[in-house]
Amino acid sequence: MSNDVVLNVSSMSKSFGVVRALGSVDFELRDGEIHGLIGENGSGKSTMTSIVAGQQKADSGTVTFRGEPWAPATVNEALAGGIGMIVQESGTVPGVTVAENLFLGETAQFTRFGIVNRAAMHRAGRDALEKVGVTSIDPGQPTMSLDFQARKLVEIARVMRHNPKIVIVDETTTALSQEGRDLLYGLLKEQATRGSVVFISHDLDEIMSVCDRLTVLRDGDIIRTFDKAEFDEDAIRASMIGRALEGDYYRADSTPSAGDEVYLEARRLTAGDKVKDVSLAVRGGEILGIGGLSHCGMHELGKALFGALPLGAGEVVSRGRRITSEQRAVKAKLGYVSKDRDTESLSLNADIRDNIASAGLRIIGKGKGGIVTKRAETRYVTTPMEQLEIKATGPSQIVGTLSGGNKQKVVFGKWIACGTEVLILDCPTRGVDVGVKQAMYQLMTQLKNEGKAIVIISEEMTELMGMSDRLLVMKDGRVAREFERSADLNEMEIIECMI
Repeated sequence: MSNDVVLNVSSMSKSFGVVRALGSVDFELRDGEIHGLIGENGSGKSTMTSIVAGQQKADSGTVTFRGEPWAPATVNEALAGGIGMIVQESGTVPGVTVAENLFLGETAQFTRFGIVNRAAMHRAGRDALEKVGVTSIDPGQPTMSLDFQARKLVEIARVMRHNPKIVIVDETTTALSQEGRDLLYGLLKEQATRGSVVFISHDLDEIMSVCDRLTVLRDGDIIRTFDKAEFDEDAIRASMIGRALEGDYYRADSTPSAGDEVYLEARRLTAGDKVKDVSLAVRGGEILGIGGLSHCGMHELGKALFGALPLGAGEVVSRGRRITSEQRAVKAKLGYVSKDRDTESLSLNADIRDNIASAGLRIIGKGKGGIVTKRAETRYVTTPMEQLEIKATGPSQIVGTLSGGNKQKVVFGKWIACGTEVLILDCPTRGVDVGVKQAMYQLMTQLKNEGKAIVIISEEMTELMGMSDRLLVMKDGRVAREFERSADLNEMEIIECMI
């Protein structure tokens, strides 16, 4: 890493209506460094970098890149000029092939007399994927057939094939397995030998391990930049939230507890080729954890429990009711928080009110002839918005404009408001900051104490161990072993069951 400044942001400001996203931000990126950005959701990290990457315009301020003024009008213009961004959520187009995603806006190079040479595009696509170490994805297959991790790898390949001078990575690792993360870490280290990286993450251990320097943002302002020698977890956390974390992070107790009644049961469940003969039961007042490697079948199991994935065999029962569809699941007071939040749990173009009210329309219209008014919806959503401290201008704010943590709070609010008794949570804290994580863990503990049943599916071992009464480890679509909550629970013993 040199001391040469390759990117300079000066006095950058940005507001969305009355919400100030950036104050007057100054930021420098040096040549050859991996520079971390960290802060609570809504702190301004993604806003600043998305402006640099051509996704939107700043209200004021200047940016220089390699000593020249920098103001790209589009993402493609920024990428062509040397700056590429890998976004937090889905950055691929679902209705086209992998190759078409890799060459979005650039298919003219494969076109002659109006006809696209798809064979040539597929060959180039395969080269782009292999360049980043991905050999398991067919360039000709529909992108929508890929899981979330595979789509993210396609996006990485699309950016890296341009050999950008600066790569911006926004919360990408939350979508990746450990194998995918290791692949990305290797690419970033290689990138730093010929350019620079801006790395955004909420995982403090990860960002301290990967980065050379680290800048903390809070409420749209730069709080402090730490050099590698100054990295200290407590100091960084305090800079992020403006205070020390108070209260317990995970559960304070170390013994399992649950009620007597089974709220949700799976009997010899088979779904597709990922879930094979799985049986489980979760009781009221219990948190059941499910963990394993990324492709062990746990994410598909969560969908199957909610009726969102067709069963090949077996059945799901909730307090005497068979769950055969999402509609029956909601009627039986089940709720589901998807790992792929933006496409499966939220309507990004709708407002907060419509998203939270979507699962409670029968409740809102009860006693009123089924008529649902905006006023009634607003009253209905006010309580979960206040309870979860959703940061927004009001119920009419469009969900797509919220930070990742506040989006996730909207998803939780949808299920809490309608009186859900069984919550199936797939990676519930993915892409949220440490303060929001703590609030969610405390909410889960509160719901458990109220007698609710919770299934938490996660790729974070500390999360599973910290929150679960019982932990099921899955491997190759089956339950490999069950562990009970204990102060002596051994992380390595659990991991050995996964691999």
